[in-house]
Amino acid sequence: MFSKILEVNEEINQLYVDENQGMRIALVGNPNVGKSTVFNALTGMRQHTGNWPGKTVALASGNFIHHKRLHEMIDLPGTYSLMAHSREEEVTRNFICFEDCDVCVVVCDATCLERNLNLVLQTLEITDRVVVCVNLCDEAEKKHIRINQKKLAKALGVEVVMMSARSDIGLDALKEALVSCQERKSHENVARIRYGDAMETALAHIESVMKCRRLNKRFLALKLLEKDSQFESCIENVSEVQRVVNQERLRLSEAGMDDQLEDEIVHAISKKAAVICADCVTYDNIHYYERDRKIDRIVTHKVWGILLMIALLGVIFWITIYAANVPSAMLADLFAWVENHLNHFLISLGVNEAVRSLCMDGIYKTLTWVVSVMLPPMAIFFPLFTILEDFGYLPRVAFNLDGYFRKAKACGKQALTMSMGFGCNAVGVSGCRIIDSQRERLIAILTNNFVPCNGRFPTLIAIITMFFAGMLTAPWDGLASALLLTGVIVLGVLLTFWISRLLSMTLLKGVPSGFTLELPPYRQPQFGKVIIRSIFDRTLFVLGRAVCVAIPAGALIWIMANITIQDQTLLAMIAGILDPFAKQLGLDGVILLAFILGFPANEIVVPIIIMAYLSSSYILEMNNLFMLKELLVANGWTWITAVCTMLFSLIHFPCATTVWTIKKETGSWKWTILSILIPTVTGIIVCFAVSHVALWFY
Repeated sequence: MFSKILEVNEEINQLYVDENQGMRIALVGNPNVGKSTVFNALTGMRQHTGNWPGKTVALASGNFIHHKRLHEMIDLPGTYSLMAHSREEEVTRNFICFEDCDVCVVVCDATCLERNLNLVLQTLEITDRVVVCVNLCDEAEKKHIRINQKKLAKALGVEVVMMSARSDIGLDALKEALVSCQERKSHENVARIRYGDAMETALAHIESVMKCRRLNKRFLALKLLEKDSQFESCIENVSEVQRVVNQERLRLSEAGMDDQLEDEIVHAISKKAAVICADCVTYDNIHYYERDRKIDRIVTHKVWGILLMIALLGVIFWITIYAANVPSAMLADLFAWVENHLNHFLISLGVNEAVRSLCMDGIYKTLTWVVSVMLPPMAIFFPLFTILEDFGYLPRVAFNLDGYFRKAKACGKQALTMSMGFGCNAVGVSGCRIIDSQRERLIAILTNNFVPCNGRFPTLIAIITMFFAGMLTAPWDGLASALLLTGVIVLGVLLTFWISRLLSMTLLKGVPSGFTLELPPYRQPQFGKVIIRSIFDRTLFVLGRAVCVAIPAGALIWIMANITIQDQTLLAMIAGILDPFAKQLGLDGVILLAFILGFPANEIVVPIIIMAYLSSSYILEMNNLFMLKELLVANGWTWITAVCTMLFSLIHFPCATTVWTIKKETGSWKWTILSILIPTVTGIIVCFAVSHVALWFY
């Protein structure tokens, strides 16, 4: 009965939509112009707004109601051009050309309008159903940039709306402009680009013989001159037009312009944009961008830029390490209190002792350990990382590392996905979507695990503090740990370069592709949105996946610790089998088994080691590092063991969540298995070499 009611409601809603269907609107714009913010403001949907180019690589769709009609808005990938040299450009251009679209909204940045007008003019070549949305007017006002809206609208021949989408200023005007654009019958005054005489003659000749549907004849003629056969389906008399196109190509070739068509187009568009801006934009302070340039001289310097990047990384780790201790301890105490009451409750219900132990000592303890260890560092690290993103620093990281990745024949955007991996490798793998080249995307996916994620920090920090940083007084112990941890991470970054280079020479041969990297202006982060976005979009997302794999892992660990064969637990028996091989790597059987059992979540590696050494039937935690070091030393740990354990923690197979994400992103078991084998084999080789070299000096 209830399902029938739902079906009837869905039919009624669909009828409402069909009867009140409004416009289908395409949202176009350069990266970093606030396009997704405009989309969110109109549709009410939460669409992540990043500060690097090409973030949006899939189409997002949303609806809004205006004048009692339901309008659909499609957020197209951010792009600088419609020349179709990249995935974003091709997706955006093809949607405007071939999809049923009533109006195109081109979002521009008021602080750098001239560059944005290139995309506006290219869009006007395809369709005259365009509304120009000049966003970030508040930023322009701060920089004393004034835009004459009336002059700009007249020069472009379309509606122009001034907006500050973050403050919801100009939304109503945009909605009215959309309606006006759709109802407008004549678009005779739309700005057209004037090319050189030779090209203008060629275009006019092609247009004169062309019979086409829907698309602008001039645009089609231009595409055919550029040898883009994708548009031939729009022409009715293809053979006749193609004959004329070949004639014009030959004529242009004889004039020495055959290989200069794109240069001619780019030059003409840039010239038109410059003329319009010269007439419509006034700079009260011509040095408004000087502050950003002064900062960039340091931030993007070949030496100081890298040192600053490492220093910032160290500061973030220090804050994360030092600030996460208290909330982690509070969560652990809370979970212990809940555990005590749950145990009493289960006992009072008469639950079987084995079932109670499996649920509480196995599943509950593993689950709460993962949450108490992961949640506080992520809740600190992700907001700090997102602040750097909002501030505009992350594109500078990509700029600094682009040369190194190009030497490895990889893509500079990999620097961004690698940075995401510090929080969670699964997020870093998902972020590889921003890389256009399939080859370079696979390289980024296969090497993302070489930077340690949030789940490996507890193991690295504990070992560094116990064996190398010393037991200094807080916060100096945290500072020493952060410095050494930063050194370990630099090693992970170097390994990323080396393995990327190796893959590009073997399995994934190819030439590195170029990409346009914009260095956006520095902006004050929106701290409220940063906290909300980092917690809900990242922290809780990663934690949810970790919880899903921690539950079955807890049950498996409990079973192995409680099944006894010949007076020996299954856990101890398997550790004994692994011990000879592990010794060759500077580890022991218990450590290696802990990493294997920690496949669902890296956070449980240390608790498994403690449990195995103490022969306990459930996961134990030692918050006191003095006690933990004594336990480890008593079981044969030396500084060589500590170094090799750190190295294997840095270089081993990805966790279950990351493997799951890799399979989802690549759609291939081949690349998923390789993503496990490559870091594992590398870790085995590195640990074997380090342990045997270290024995010479021990």
